[in-house]
Amino acid sequence: MKSHQNKMMLVACSREYWEFIRNLRNNPEILDGFINTDHITEEQQCEYMKINHVYFKVCLFDGEPCGYFGVINKDIRICTHPNYQRKGVGLFMLNETTNFFPEAIGKVKTDNYKSKALFKAAGFSVESYTDDFIFFSRT
Repeated sequence: MKSHQNKMMLVACSREYWEFIRNLRNNPEILDGFINTDHITEEQQCEYMKINHVYFKVCLFDGEPCGYFGVINKDIRICTHPNYQRKGVGLFMLNETTNFFPEAIGKVKTDNYKSKALFKAAGFSVESYTDDFIFFSRT
């Protein structure tokens, strides 16, 4: 597979990206992967991001937003736009996550096979699990 990493970069989660994140988070193609699948309104997103934007980064692919990650209470939140999946974006972001937040862990729904594969590919190990979630950490 050709490396696309040189086309990717991370930027601060400034206000100009908040709506991109909200639309991606509400995207029906990926919504089931999230723990909370409630629809997020513009107002809810704005209020949340006013407080938490400093904990998020946006990934650009050839200058276009293609995904994001954030860490809230050591919990990784990561999402790649469907048009950019299988191009190394998720792996790039997850590897960068631990550079910014080395103590971060992944809380993944047990039926989210894509996320489980991503965390394993990034060198995370299963720390623990419940009936509903698998917890990954970098060892």
